[in-house]
Amino acid sequence: MKEKTFNTKALLIATAASLFMVTLVFYGSRQLQNFDAALVTYLFGTLFAFFGVVYRYTVWLQRPPTWMYFKRGIHFLFTGKVFSHLWFLGKESVQNIAFQKFIYPRGKYRWLAHFCIAIGCFSAFAITFPLTFGWIHFTLAPNSISVYEAHFFGFKVMDFRLDSIMAFLTFHALNWSSYLVIFGSLYYLRRRLTNPGLIATQTFEGDLLPLLLLIAISVTGLCLTYSYQFMKGFAYDFLAVIHAVTVIMFLIWIPFGKFFHIIQRPAQIGAHIYKKEGIKKGMAMCKETGKPFTTQLHIDDLKIVTKQLGFDFSDDEGNSHLDLSPEGKRDRLAKAHLKARIEGGNLFG
Repeated sequence: MKEKTFNTKALLIATAASLFMVTLVFYGSRQLQNFDAALVTYLFGTLFAFFGVVYRYTVWLQRPPTWMYFKRGIHFLFTGKVFSHLWFLGKESVQNIAFQKFIYPRGKYRWLAHFCIAIGCFSAFAITFPLTFGWIHFTLAPNSISVYEAHFFGFKVMDFRLDSIMAFLTFHALNWSSYLVIFGSLYYLRRRLTNPGLIATQTFEGDLLPLLLLIAISVTGLCLTYSYQFMKGFAYDFLAVIHAVTVIMFLIWIPFGKFFHIIQRPAQIGAHIYKKEGIKKGMAMCKETGKPFTTQLHIDDLKIVTKQLGFDFSDDEGNSHLDLSPEGKRDRLAKAHLKARIEGGNLFG
């Protein structure tokens, strides 16, 4: 029997989502009127990355444990105290997505570096994707050579003078993102090149390549700015090609490499809601030690998931091995060993 190499459901969902994105690009750029043809390679790279992300995320959601967490999280989010859950969702998003609070216990410098990378990447995504899709574009105001207008989906949203602070911040926004990414990436690259524990366990593909890609994208992007501002465009075409190559490599790498955790991270908030609601519903008591060890909701769902995976931990008396805490399982195992040795007549052998 030939092994199945792709997931049909995920393939259909990813294809439909990609076609929908192409439609948004077409109409969001006013039927390509506002689309910059020079960015077509970036567009194809972004669409490939989008297809890969949707495909892998769909496959990931189909795993029984992930789907259970996802299903319960959505259910809890929109039932019961909806506003309380939405407040919790917003707070967790600010703390753990925007400010990367979950990294801080590992060290303030590690947190600062991770925060710089996260903010730099998020801001770069927020700028480059709409520009690539033609959703955002800038034009000179009518009858003016010093006022720029910013348009979103073809609608004017603001204008500013070319010599204003707003113009300086807007047209150099990607430079600020690059500086943040370089600072954070260099810190982690230094750790991975000097920390003996990391050197012993890391791989080039999984740990060093992502950092090198981020640095390469940021440095080549800054070189483009330096070229046209201070070198009168010298080597600009060459730098543009190198920058495009690094960006496309990064986009292609997102669905298949370490960068995919950026897409997975928000789902962690659903796990927090699941745990919070589980505590409200009551704790599970270990049948061996009589002590609480996790939520009863988690144990009940774990029994469902393990059976879906082909494992049944029930015994002949209708009890389940999953009703025992780690301590209780060790106690049961020790008692079983003791009983076997006594019955074998060799207690210390």
